[in-house]
Amino acid sequence: MNKLKEKFLKVIVLGHILSSFCVTAQSDEATLKTIYKTSLTNGMSYQWLDYLSNTIGGRLSGSTNAELAVQYTKNELEKLGLDKVWLQPVMVPKWVRGEKEMAYFLSNEELNRVNICALGGSVATPENGLKAKVIEVGSYEDLKTLGEEKIKGKIVFINRALQPDLINTFEAYGGCSVERYRGAAEAAKYGAVGTIVRSLSSRQDDYPHTGSMSYGDLPAEQRIPSAAISTNDAVKLSEALKNDKDLEFFFEMSCQQFDDVLSYNVIGEITGNEFPNEYIVVGGHLDSWDLGDGAHDDGAGVVQSMDVLRLLIESGIKPKHSIRVVLFMNEENGLRGGRKYAEIAKEKGEKHIFALESDAGGFTPRGFSFDGNDLMLKKIDTWRPLFKPYLIHFFEKGYSGADISPLKNDNILLAGLRPDSQRYFDHHHAANDTFEHVNKRELELGAATMTALVYLVDKYGMETSLEMKDIKD
Repeated sequence: MNKLKEKFLKVIVLGHILSSFCVTAQSDEATLKTIYKTSLTNGMSYQWLDYLSNTIGGRLSGSTNAELAVQYTKNELEKLGLDKVWLQPVMVPKWVRGEKEMAYFLSNEELNRVNICALGGSVATPENGLKAKVIEVGSYEDLKTLGEEKIKGKIVFINRALQPDLINTFEAYGGCSVERYRGAAEAAKYGAVGTIVRSLSSRQDDYPHTGSMSYGDLPAEQRIPSAAISTNDAVKLSEALKNDKDLEFFFEMSCQQFDDVLSYNVIGEITGNEFPNEYIVVGGHLDSWDLGDGAHDDGAGVVQSMDVLRLLIESGIKPKHSIRVVLFMNEENGLRGGRKYAEIAKEKGEKHIFALESDAGGFTPRGFSFDGNDLMLKKIDTWRPLFKPYLIHFFEKGYSGADISPLKNDNILLAGLRPDSQRYFDHHHAANDTFEHVNKRELELGAATMTALVYLVDKYGMETSLEMKDIKD
C-alpha cells in the first residue's frame, strides 16, 4: 500500500512538473508574440533613427554631431521613464577629414579622375597634394618580397578584394581589414610616400569606404597619407598599371588629428526587482564615420538597443535583473567607450551576467552568435524553438561585438545580433550608409529579436563558471 501511495505521489509530482513546464513554455511563446507585435505595430526604432540620421547626421567621435547625438538619445531615454539615465564621461580622439579629397592618375598622357577618401587617422598629404609612381600589391605582406629598392618614393596600391565565395561577409571583411589598418605603417618602413587601399566593399561601385587605420609606433615624421579608393576605380587603376608601369598617381587630403576631447557613453537602466545588483547590457555605438549618416553602422544598433527597454516596458515585463542600454562612444576609431564602461564596472565591482550588442546593420535578423561557456550555450539552445516562428535560426558560438568585448570573463555570456550580412558591406563606412537604405520592418524585427533574448536571459538567468564547478563537484 505504501509503495502504491509513493508511486501515486510521484505521478502527481511529475504531472505538476510537466504542467508547469507547459505553462512556462506557453507563457514564453505568448510573451515573445507580444514583443514582436508591439515592435512591428508600435515601434520607436525607425522614428529615432530618422532623427539621428537625417537631423543630426554623421557622428564622428569628438564632433559636434556626436555631442548632439549624446544629448538627443539621453533626452529620449528620459522620456521612457527609466529608473536611471546618465552620461558616463570618456575621452575620445578627434580626427577631422577636412576638405573633400581629390585624386587622379596620368596614364599615356590621359587624366583619369578617381574616387578616394582618407582613412580614419591618416595624416594629410603635402599642401599641394602628392604625386608619385605606383606599385601594386595584393597584400602588405608582398612588401617584404619587393624590398625598399622597388618601393621607395612610390605610392603603394594595395588591391585586395573581399573573398566573394564566403557566405559570411564579415569573415571576408576580417580577411582584408588588416590591409587598411596596417598598410600605411608597413609601406612607410620601405620608403613609400603614400598608400592607396582598395575599398572593403562587396560590390563594384564608385563609393570609397573609409575606416580606421594605425601607424602603430611609427614616429610622426615617418607617417605617410593613406586613402581608400572605390572598387570601380581600383579595377581601373589596376588595368592601367598593366599597360603603363610608369603611370603617376596624384591625391590631395587635408585631414588633421587633434588632442583628445571629452565625450560620453549614454546609459539608461531599468532596475531589477529581484537581482538589482546583477546587470544585463544591451547596446550599440553612437559614433559613426562622417561620409554618410551612419544609419546601418551603427545608428540601427543604437535605436534597437534603446527600443529593447521600451518594448520590455510596453509588454508589461518587470525584469528580475537590472537591464541597461549602453550607447557607446568611439567604437570606430578607438573603442574608448567600451573600455571605459568595462573599467568603471570593474571598479564598482558590478556583476554583469549578459551583454548583447547590435553592430551589424539594420537588415533582417537571422539570429545570434554567442561567446560563453558550454553550459550557457546549452541553455540558450533550448530557447531556439521559441524563435523559429520568427525565422530566427542562427544560434552559434562565435564573436559577439567590439564594445562589449572588454566585459568578457568566465561568468558572463556575450552575444551579437546577426542580421543578414549580404548587403552590409555595400554601405559600410561609405557615403551611401544612409537612412533610406534601412528598411523599417527589418529594423523593428531586429529590435524585437533582441528584446526576446533579453527577456529569456532575465527570466531564467545564466549559469556561471563557478556554478559549473559546483555541478561537477
